[in-house]
This record gives sequence, C-alpha cells and structure tokens, in this order.
Amino acid sequence: MFFIRLTVKKHAKYLTKNTPNIGQIYNTFARRLRSVGVTLETRKALMHHIDGDITTHYSPAEIKELIEAVEKLPEAEKTTMLRVVNG
Repeated sequence: MFFIRLTVKKHAKYLTKNTPNIGQIYNTFARRLRSVGVTLETRKALMHHIDGDITTHYSPAEIKELIEAVEKLPEAEKTTMLRVVNG
C-alpha cells in the first residue's frame, strides 16, 4: 500500500510539473499564429478577443521581427519624411 501511494504521489508531481496550464497553451497558440503571418484581426477572432491589446499580450513581437524592423531604418532614411513648403 505504501509503495502504491508513493508511486501515485510521484506520478502526480510529474504531471503537475510537466503538464502545461491553459495560459501556456493559449500563449503558444497565439505565438504560432503570429509566427506564420496570421493577421491581428484573424488572431483576435480565433482567440475570441474583442480588443487587440489582449491578443498582442499573448503574441508579442518575436526577436526576429524586432531585428527586421530595426534593419529597415536605413531604407526609411533614403525617403523624404517631411517636405518644407514655402508659404
């Protein structure tokens, strides 16, 4: 009887440590959607969110996206952002 109780406790501890909670599942789902290019509107619908801020909370920008955004800055410097108009 002692051995069975010990085994059950050990198994329960393993499951508690290694079973993802709903937040982790939700977060992974949102990140995978974003990583394959699913639009914010579609992610909102799939996750039943009314507000896009909640959706972006679960799927923040990945490091790769941030690096790509910064690398685009030299391209932006080549274009005219503001024009001076003499009045």
